[in-house]
Amino acid sequence: MAYRIVYKKSIQRDIKKLDKSEASHLLDHIENELSNRPESFPILKGHFAGMRKYRVGNYRVIYVIMGEEIIILRIGDRKEVYKK
Repeated sequence: MAYRIVYKKSIQRDIKKLDKSEASHLLDHIENELSNRPESFPILKGHFAGMRKYRVGNYRVIYVIMGEEIIILRIGDRKEVYKK
């Protein structure tokens, strides 16, 4: 079952920080791989408890599964994405 991807409005700001090729690569992975098997990626603990992470190289995509939708909350470098 393929899930529908929903991006939080703040994702535009996260994407603008990346090179165009990196952003394109990340979005392709999200649309193709994450949308088909979102349950297979790790659940986070601590401040981000209940959310999941998807790893693409040095970048992380933080998301939650709500019914048949995947809501993308943050996209960023692994060193920065968990801050704030």
